[in-house]
Amino acid sequence: MMHVVAEDPATIDHGAEGGNPDSVGTHPAPGAPPDVSPGTVAGASPWARRLLVAGIVLAALNLRPAITALGPFLEEVRGALAMNGTVAGLLTSAPALCFAVFGGAAPRLARRWGPAAVVLAGMAAVTAGLALRPLAGATAWFLASSALALAGIAVGNVLMPVVVKRWFPDRIGPMTGLYSMSLSVGTAAAAALTVPAARTLGGDWRLGLGMWALPGALALLVWAPVVRGARARAAGTAAEGPGAEIRITRSGTAWSLGVFFGFQATAAYVVMGWLPQIFRDAGVPASTAGLLLALTMGMSIPLSYVLPRIAARLSHQGPLVAVLACCGLGGYAGLWLAPAQGAWAWALLLGVSNCAFPLVLTMIGMRARTGAGVAKLSAFAQGTGYLIAVPGPLLVGALHQHTGGWHAPLALMAALMTAQLAVGLVAGRRDRCVEDGG
Repeated sequence: MMHVVAEDPATIDHGAEGGNPDSVGTHPAPGAPPDVSPGTVAGASPWARRLLVAGIVLAALNLRPAITALGPFLEEVRGALAMNGTVAGLLTSAPALCFAVFGGAAPRLARRWGPAAVVLAGMAAVTAGLALRPLAGATAWFLASSALALAGIAVGNVLMPVVVKRWFPDRIGPMTGLYSMSLSVGTAAAAALTVPAARTLGGDWRLGLGMWALPGALALLVWAPVVRGARARAAGTAAEGPGAEIRITRSGTAWSLGVFFGFQATAAYVVMGWLPQIFRDAGVPASTAGLLLALTMGMSIPLSYVLPRIAARLSHQGPLVAVLACCGLGGYAGLWLAPAQGAWAWALLLGVSNCAFPLVLTMIGMRARTGAGVAKLSAFAQGTGYLIAVPGPLLVGALHQHTGGWHAPLALMAALMTAQLAVGLVAGRRDRCVEDGG
């Protein structure tokens, strides 16, 4: 079987070169030839490059089905496991909590074992968790297996920008777009296909949830040769790269990206959790409300591929931040004024606004010069962001229950979107890198 060499990102320094904003090259030692090592795309065979691309796509496809496949069957799961409302509420908040907690360990694991090995381990955890979850006969087993899958997703969330930076330093925009689009496809597919597939196959919720372990197993088959070709690095002998010296908590760039990530994640979770109910309360039929949510989620599939390519070529990502925020504010205004009459337009605008996620992933890859810097920045921004996002959907629900309507929650979301715009303009400055202490 073909082996692909995957090196630890902490040992390679990728710095910006030339005037191409999408180009990030390596810095060889004085007098050394240009880097064409087999750990980079430049030194890889065509089949190795295809394998790496396939690995990124498959990993991304597996980063959301554990979450979105559960929603359609949540009522059946609660009934089968005698799960109370408090525990069911914990399940809806668990992804953000797990992403914040487990994602923080990814940079240390990547320095010790290399990013490819950690991604492989993450895919193994996702596959095992999804395979074990349908076997649950009690709530504790279901929660434990879900946490296992979410832990694997958490390290994948953090390390996929590192993989892109390490192996495709001159293609950050296109590869981030491909990764983001694949993640969106996996998200939408699990939400749309879980129930129909389970019923077609004559199964119940256990089959519907368990079948998503199969894409995880396929990802394992692709990543295994990548890891087998990686150069082993012992914990005590590997030299720390520049990223080890970064004091990430003192970086204004890291904080601005983390807060921006948190605001966009809050908006996304609120839309996914509450948009259908807003439409239904306005008199839209339940089936139509589901289609409107599908439109909102589906918008991210093509835009997630295009947006990072544009962002990587801009000297400042602020204009994109502003366009997405204006779409979000327009969607909230429409839901306030005429939720039923313009439902399709508001769903479309909110779908565009939710594409701040691939934008922030692209900016993470562009705000560090080294693979280790990207790992630290990715872990910090996503960990901080997901912690910020945890209370959002709960607060929106509490406001709705207290006021009996949606004006107060929509006003809150508009305020948060305005804050997202402000911090995004700061994060969009391309001259700021965490290695510089900026």
